[in-house]
Amino acid sequence: MHYLFEQSDSLNSPIECFIFDTSAEVFPVRPHWHYFAEIILVFSGTAQIHCSDKIFTLSEGEMAIFHPRAVHSIYSADGMQLRYGVFKFDLNRLGTAGSYIHSYSGVFKCAEKANMSIVFSESECEMLNCKKIFDICINECYRRTYGYDAVIRSQIHTLLIGIIRCWLSQGLAIDSNVLAHKDHFTIDTVTKYIDRASPDKLRVENIAAQCGLSYSCFAKKFRELYGMSCKEYIEQMRIYKAEELLMFTDFDLNYISQETGFSDCSHMIKSFRKYRGCTPNSFRHKPNNAIGAT
Repeated sequence: MHYLFEQSDSLNSPIECFIFDTSAEVFPVRPHWHYFAEIILVFSGTAQIHCSDKIFTLSEGEMAIFHPRAVHSIYSADGMQLRYGVFKFDLNRLGTAGSYIHSYSGVFKCAEKANMSIVFSESECEMLNCKKIFDICINECYRRTYGYDAVIRSQIHTLLIGIIRCWLSQGLAIDSNVLAHKDHFTIDTVTKYIDRASPDKLRVENIAAQCGLSYSCFAKKFRELYGMSCKEYIEQMRIYKAEELLMFTDFDLNYISQETGFSDCSHMIKSFRKYRGCTPNSFRHKPNNAIGAT
């Protein structure tokens, strides 16, 4: 049986950048949905895009956006090979301080509700520098040298702001509560709070309160949305941050465990072995984890 839901590892890969070549991959891309937003840019060929109840044709140099939870599929419009770039990213983990940048998910919901176009013409893509942004991000993701994730994030921020400005010029009205800064989170945006507060001693009860939910209701909704308990999510987030420090610094394990929110070094080692199948020291000394490795 073909299941529509596509599992995404939003902890270890909050952003994915890659080239999809139909000559080397399983194709067509069957109907599916995920919690990520997705953007594709056609490099060569002509694609037929099915999204929800609409069908679009994308030619070389054109781009399409799939909102989170939107069922979509991709086919060749003429039976010929396709080659296109793909971005998949968690809108809730791209936040920064500032006007409405911290609420991409809210802006995208407004755009979806207003039926703003999810297809961008070749001329619009040229104005947004889409090809250059895709090339930079895919190259950075392939090389994975120091700071690659920051470079990718900055490029995607640039692209998303350009997309939103296009929608605004086409008449998109953004709800005022989307632009307002809030200390209150929803179940969809609470990962932003967890990301920022993971070095602290987080309690699930307090996180539930941030969302205005009871512990039991929050725990149920969190598992439904993210496929794991909130406690497991926090622990894996800390593992992810510990990996960065292991790869790109020479800090000792005690320091890393403190910086990432583990109760002590033993706790970090135990969790690392559970989720990564090796100790932090073993991970640090793997050849492909050397600082500056390409």
